[in-house]
Amino acid sequence: MIEWMRHTPRWAVVWVCGTAAILLVVGASAHLTDLFRHGLHPYAWAPEWLNLYWSALALFDALAAVFLIKGKRRGADLACLIAVTDLAANWYAAYGIQDSGLADEPGLQRLTVFAVLIGGGAPFVRRHLTP
Repeated sequence: MIEWMRHTPRWAVVWVCGTAAILLVVGASAHLTDLFRHGLHPYAWAPEWLNLYWSALALFDALAAVFLIKGKRRGADLACLIAVTDLAANWYAAYGIQDSGLADEPGLQRLTVFAVLIGGGAPFVRRHLTP
């Protein structure tokens, strides 16, 4: 481990975890809204497995946010897993299904920034969280 990562200031840990938790709650709210409005298959153009994955994020986003708020390491781990898989799913949807791109998809742009925040911040805060 790089030595300076061990000395991450407490305010930075709180800021990264708090920001990530807020963004995860926003994501969970969006997925919950889709579930209530359209059921388990909110996107008619997407395959069933992709619809089910996005619907499951209503639970997993909320769970990761709760863990981060409680200062649990598994929250950072789950947030990283969500960021990577959701980004891959959305890139696949944009490029593979909708024949679109990053410039045309503001949601994909926001998700990419979220993944960079989570992936970039996790190594600094993870060791300061409880198991």
